[in-house]
Amino acid sequence: MSEDSTSTENTRSHDQGVPEALTQFMRQGWADPPVDSTEEPVAGWAAKRRSRLAERFADDVVVVPAGPLKVRANDTDYPFRPDTAHVWLTGNQDSDAVFVLDHGQPTLFFRPRASRQSDEFFRDARYGEFWTGRRPSLAETEERLGLPCRHLDDLADLLEKMPDARVLRDVDPSVDSSVDRQVERADDRDAELASALSEMRLVKDPWEVEQMQLAVDITSRGFDDCLREWDQVLAHGERWIDGTFFRRARVEGNDVGYHSIVGSGSHATVLHWNDNDGPVRSGDLLLLDMGVEARSLYTADITRTLPASGTFTPLQRDLYTLVLNAQSAGMEAVKPGAAFKDFHQAAMTVLAHGLSDLGLLPVSAEEALDEESTVYRRWTIHGTGHMLGLDVHDCAQAPTEKYRKGTLAPGYVLTVEPGLYFQTDDELVPEELRGIGIRIEDDLLVTEDGHVNLSAAMPRTPDDVEAWMARLRG
Repeated sequence: MSEDSTSTENTRSHDQGVPEALTQFMRQGWADPPVDSTEEPVAGWAAKRRSRLAERFADDVVVVPAGPLKVRANDTDYPFRPDTAHVWLTGNQDSDAVFVLDHGQPTLFFRPRASRQSDEFFRDARYGEFWTGRRPSLAETEERLGLPCRHLDDLADLLEKMPDARVLRDVDPSVDSSVDRQVERADDRDAELASALSEMRLVKDPWEVEQMQLAVDITSRGFDDCLREWDQVLAHGERWIDGTFFRRARVEGNDVGYHSIVGSGSHATVLHWNDNDGPVRSGDLLLLDMGVEARSLYTADITRTLPASGTFTPLQRDLYTLVLNAQSAGMEAVKPGAAFKDFHQAAMTVLAHGLSDLGLLPVSAEEALDEESTVYRRWTIHGTGHMLGLDVHDCAQAPTEKYRKGTLAPGYVLTVEPGLYFQTDDELVPEELRGIGIRIEDDLLVTEDGHVNLSAAMPRTPDDVEAWMARLRG
């Protein structure tokens, strides 16, 4: 990594000095770059979303930041990913930007490309064009996003005149502190804004559905990539799958939508296994929970459980089929007007009866399913699904009565993902079950008359999974 060249105020021990002669020479002889004013496909959809927000908060000032760069270590930053609500309202994916809706009038404040007279372009290692690439101008961004734009430097003075602004908090500390200096933090008003933004995202518009299908399709190809390299998987373990899937995510998308879960053997019983550093042994089951984030930042969330050998053992097949039947029951319950909890309950009913048939429950299946008990959850602790969109756990701050205690509506996208997990140290299960983890997950769009499985092209049944593996391994 090259040495940086920052301003004298930010000089570090490894920085070179910048003599005046070099400064003057760097200011000369630059051509004006071509302007890219192609409108982004999201622009028209984002404008409609802003109109809905303006109707809801017609008498308010609303402030929604994208967020700043975040330090990974010393003077290196994490790859930037904007706040979800900000990108949903604007389509902007650049750091440090702030969207302001002032009594219905929208403005995007951001850091445009620096003039060659400012020296920022060659001395600022965090934002300068020499160091991090070209940023758009104000005019370019206005054309691309269909949104009035102003320089970020104008924002501080504006916020000082807006002490009662509603702010999406905990995204940009500088925005939080700017408003906090003027008035005691209005938690209820700000929380209402965050909740409203989550609620408004529950129903996906047609463009969003298109992007989510794209994310699912790329994810499917990422799974295929991993199966084609199965000999390398057996040789190098979980890391090979992690890296192989990430390659597909970067080639066709923006990134992975969340840290991939690659759990072989007992690692499959760890719900959020992120180390992905274990071996893959031929007799084990391998749980892959992975999703590509498209360049629009919409993500898929798919899980498949595969036999590392390519063939399920009779016990593995029986347990897998139990989870598959639970998922099928849950998917059947996904339809408009159904309670959000219905698909979870349908899947859990199948699992509880299956666990009873295995002789594991201390009470009957019906007693275990009682809300005052739920002892079956020892082996399936998580919920059966969640909303999906720009976030893998989308719309997380939506009102409870609209989400967890609400009903499904056309345009909702959600996961259905039951699982069974038998820990290696669980003395209440037979030894042959210990260390087995199975989850199957698909992404469903609620429609006017039921649902569409966006990930239906990916094999689910035991026979289809084995055939899939055999076909791609050659």
